Amino acid sequence: MAEIMYRQYIGESDLPHIMSLVQSELSEPYVIYTYRYFLHQWPQLAFLAIPAGSSVPIGVIVCKQSMHKHISNRGYIAMLSVNKNWRKRGVASTLVRRSVEVMKRHSVNEVVLETEYDNAAALSLYESLGFIREKRLYRFYLNGKDAFRLVLAVPPDTDQSSSPYGRRVPPRGQPLSYVVDDDDDEWASGR
Repeated sequence: MAEIMYRQYIGESDLPHIMSLVQSELSEPYVIYTYRYFLHQWPQLAFLAIPAGSSVPIGVIVCKQSMHKHISNRGYIAMLSVNKNWRKRGVASTLVRRSVEVMKRHSVNEVVLETEYDNAAALSLYESLGFIREKRLYRFYLNGKDAFRLVLAVPPDTDQSSSPYGRRVPPRGQPLSYVVDDDDDEWASGR
């Protein structure tokens, strides 16, 4: 089995690979502006999986992190895609863990996503990582399918030694700056 390297998004040169993976593996169509919305504002939350000896990614995750309704610091997994030939090798779980770890360093309270209600593989993956089904969203996707919204609660890290990065906390009186997003993350699919 080939070794797989993981790296963060580095710029516009990654975009064609990301679009190709997502378009070939996910049912929801996205326009280039949707990709750029996420990748330009939260490049640190996008990761690619690339087999050793290749330059073509076989997996990608694209996320964001923003204040939700002025209450919680919410992470959002917008896209996760792994080439069918590379599934069942831990690629997707590694991509999710890496993104969530970066979000944790920026004091995320919860991470949410939507997936098709009948996508047993995705539901199994996310539930194995601690996500729980929050609610069913009827006719959520453009293809008419229902979705489940999944949520991962991220408790405050009281033991800074549990993470190699420690907990980043702003100096007293200086809040971290985040985009405030009140639209419940549903705009990206045209809703």
